[in-house]
Amino acid sequence: MTTINEILTFFEGFAPTDSAMDFDNVGLLVGDKKSKVTKALVSLDITGEVVSEAQKLGCELIISHHPVIFNPLKRLDSNSAPYLLAKYGISALCMHTNLDLSENFGVNICLANAIGVKNTVKSDKGECLFVGELEKETEMKSFAENVKSALDCNGLRYTDVKKSVKKVAVSSGAGGSEIFSAAQIGADVLVTGEIKHHEINAANELCINIVDAGHFKSEDIVILPLINKLSDNFSDVIFTKSKAYSDKVKFI
Repeated sequence: MTTINEILTFFEGFAPTDSAMDFDNVGLLVGDKKSKVTKALVSLDITGEVVSEAQKLGCELIISHHPVIFNPLKRLDSNSAPYLLAKYGISALCMHTNLDLSENFGVNICLANAIGVKNTVKSDKGECLFVGELEKETEMKSFAENVKSALDCNGLRYTDVKKSVKKVAVSSGAGGSEIFSAAQIGADVLVTGEIKHHEINAANELCINIVDAGHFKSEDIVILPLINKLSDNFSDVIFTKSKAYSDKVKFI
């Protein structure tokens, strides 16, 4: 029977925990490495709803992208995710910036693949910036529409200071600060999940387009490919995508 340690070791092969950024908190954050796993729930985040879902499904483990414990805990509310994990005896394995930065399989690679970017590599000009190309030059509005469809977004923001694009930079989640590096490497557009007003202004001045698809949608794209990758390697474990978690954002 598969142990948590075996799953953790598998992750070390393509998203080693020591590659995470200094501020991060990754790895097994709740539980024991020796624990056996027959069912695991996979989610972008671990909330109280996700823990309850895992408990109802009989999961011994939740694998998430965002750490369930990030800052030091000063108190534990009885409805908080860490409290509920301990209450139900469910472990939490969290792979954050190490999965973002993975050059073999990770969030940015999955994001690029989903939106049709080819030959994606990590840029040496940005902390968490990947770059590749579309098969052919594409009108910016058409590209933005494709991103919306590929990521199943209810809406997104984009600019078109360049009317067509080919070289595409991606930086999932809160990657808007990579706009300067993306411009430096000659990208036509940066696809990200969060970008600030002053960064959009800078992008306009630097003549580089942006697509802001939302933090959740730009990163949730890794979950199903990750489930497939884990299932291929651990045939005795049932990996399930969380239905309980979404960012609950609506557009009007």
